[in-house]
Amino acid sequence: MNNGISTTSQDKRKLEWRTFFLITVVLFPVLSVMFVGGYGFIVWMMQVLFFGPPGH
Repeated sequence: MNNGISTTSQDKRKLEWRTFFLITVVLFPVLSVMFVGGYGFIVWMMQVLFFGPPGH
């Protein structure tokens, strides 16, 4: 009975580490690039459509 509990605990711990690495190595960098790229695109489109180039 203890083996079933420790195995379940070990599996849960392994799943938590995999999830942590997925979030820190894949998800956060991808979201960061998307956020910065989206912001840059919005600024670029605002300059093209409404405000013109900077300093003009």
